[in-house]
Amino acid sequence: MICKKIMNAGIALLLAGLPAIPVAAQQSTGDINELKALITKYPDSLGAHHDYIKAFRKSIPNASFRNGDSVISLLKGQYAQWAKQFPTSATIPFAIGEAFADAESPKAKPYLLKAVNLDPRLAQAWRDLSIDADRWGDQNGAREYMGKASAADPSDPSYAFYYAMDFEQVDGKKWRAMLYDLAKKFPQNERGAQGLYWLGARSNDTTEKVKVYEQLRALYPPAKFSWSSGGMDDLFSIYLKTAPEKAAALATSLKDQEGWGAKDTLAGKIITVNTYLQQRKFQEATDLLASIKLPRYTRLKAFIALLKARATHGAGNTNEAYNGLAAIYAKDPTDDIWKELEVYGKAQGKNPQEMENDIWQIRQQTVKPAPPFNLGLYTSSGTASLEDYKGKVVLLTFWFPGCGPCRGEFPHFQSVMDKFKGQEVAYVGINVSPDQDEYVLPFMKGTGYSFTPLRATDEWAARVYKVRGEPTNFLIDQKGQLVFTDFRIDGSNERTLELMIGSVLKKN
Repeated sequence: MICKKIMNAGIALLLAGLPAIPVAAQQSTGDINELKALITKYPDSLGAHHDYIKAFRKSIPNASFRNGDSVISLLKGQYAQWAKQFPTSATIPFAIGEAFADAESPKAKPYLLKAVNLDPRLAQAWRDLSIDADRWGDQNGAREYMGKASAADPSDPSYAFYYAMDFEQVDGKKWRAMLYDLAKKFPQNERGAQGLYWLGARSNDTTEKVKVYEQLRALYPPAKFSWSSGGMDDLFSIYLKTAPEKAAALATSLKDQEGWGAKDTLAGKIITVNTYLQQRKFQEATDLLASIKLPRYTRLKAFIALLKARATHGAGNTNEAYNGLAAIYAKDPTDDIWKELEVYGKAQGKNPQEMENDIWQIRQQTVKPAPPFNLGLYTSSGTASLEDYKGKVVLLTFWFPGCGPCRGEFPHFQSVMDKFKGQEVAYVGINVSPDQDEYVLPFMKGTGYSFTPLRATDEWAARVYKVRGEPTNFLIDQKGQLVFTDFRIDGSNERTLELMIGSVLKKN
């Protein structure tokens, strides 16, 4: 599941069915009292409400997103008064409900429900209810609400996109059909490109990926659509591994776009490296691979490392090839790397256990004690400490209910954890946003995720675990030591987390 928060929710948008508001009501000086008078005169001016809430927040010392819930709560009395004064206005409950929703507050729901009860055409309110339902763990409700948003405003591709994405985990066939339909219905909109991008990105079938990305390229020119440009980057990586001539052609066609200037050169080098390897010119391949400089964030590091290992091994430096891949596997284990590593290990007379020992020697260079904690439980009045988990491998994630990427990662964590049922493995989630405490237990119940939820703050997480954003993940061994840090898991690399946990279990 992806984060659905629309960053510009504070911008006044025209709502279907609302009466036209005089221009005078759309202009203000920013004075709180003047804005209150303006709203009393024009209660359905959403822009006036936006200006009022913005001015009010500015008037509160040290107001921020993190304390947005408590700041907006100070307006409840005023909005209760307006609701009584203007009982048929859907804008009044929507305005404060939207403000709470933008602050990711559990207090949003009652106001949003009242708004759509007064006016079912409020697509924005249905959207906010859908986002809020995700935080409560109500995935069926989230899907239903977004469907109502799309029905209320079928001309908005964002609602159609998010509604389609809500079917990914429950009906893959319908999910695909809806995203293809989105692309047909909105051929000039970025959301159509985004839908095709995710069809390709979420597929585990290389043939399907290529088919979708090529369709994305044809329908949405990468120079115009950013999601198409992102898809081409993935397509280039696939082509480089499977058909480098196509990678070169793709890079040449996109050479004038930002980030593509050196990719045709890279593809050309890989074509030459493959030729050298076929001709057994291993030293030439090694030298050429050494000249390749990859960007910091790339999907190609493991691929280039495998080519370097083959060339190095062919040139007679098997130990160097083995050590290079062992260093990569120690941090980011995959079956492909292990399979190749076995070739070079066996060539040196190493058995799998000796290879594991070598990998752990590398890991020990960065292993360090995990910072201790003793944090409150949501499931009782007690606490849980790191010491309580001694003897177990601990998957530790820092999250908060409003974090879309966190919610998107949980299904993959759970899929892996289910494979270790009955083993000495613990799954712990530390919520860093106390303002969202009300969401936690309903979220756990609604989703069925098995992690133990603990209470903290983002300040504590930053100070103790050096967390700079959520999600941030750690894998802690049976002795309370950090073995793996700062990793992300999705549908493409669940196996990596499985290998990480399995390796730590076997080690101790």
